Amino acid sequence: MPHIALDNDLPGIIGLMVHRPDTGGALGDLANALLRAPSSLEPGERELIAAYVSRLNGTEFCASSHGAFAASQLAGGQELVRDVLADPGTALISGRLRALLDVAAEVQSAARPVSDRAVAAARAEGADDTDLHDTVLIAAAFCMYNRYVSGLATELPKDDEYYEQAARRIVTDGYRSGIVAVTDPAPTGTQEAAA
Repeated sequence: MPHIALDNDLPGIIGLMVHRPDTGGALGDLANALLRAPSSLEPGERELIAAYVSRLNGTEFCASSHGAFAASQLAGGQELVRDVLADPGTALISGRLRALLDVAAEVQSAARPVSDRAVAAARAEGADDTDLHDTVLIAAAFCMYNRYVSGLATELPKDDEYYEQAARRIVTDGYRSGIVAVTDPAPTGTQEAAA
């Protein structure tokens, strides 16, 4: 049960964002900028970074949500996401993405500079300044999102289908629209969205 009284029964961060649209809108806009806007990293790669940081932080809602969003946009689908979340060192991903996940893990572990070793390894795999910037910012932002979700003890969805429905909405319409759409019943009669 959440630590605060919400005016809705939505799971995870979406319940918090709908409850407080003043801050929820800004959080949705940030997620959209980080994960959907044009970037040198593909949207699926950015979602995978978000899911990985969320898994490291033990935030199941965000790890599952962003894992589903990544799976819907990456060729390896859910199997690839499971492999990365279990051990990016053995997953079938590019060396560049593996090195960037290493950078993200360092950001997640402590508020200090990413090691020269991790930056050099990412650059050796073809990562540029934009890749490094975006990876660090995604990892830092997801530490905040994860602490928001976990700190207020939000609920998990009652059904894993929630994540697939949310993935369809996010991939099609982005994060900001997901907050608005959650107040309207989805075609299947369920509510969908996540951030």
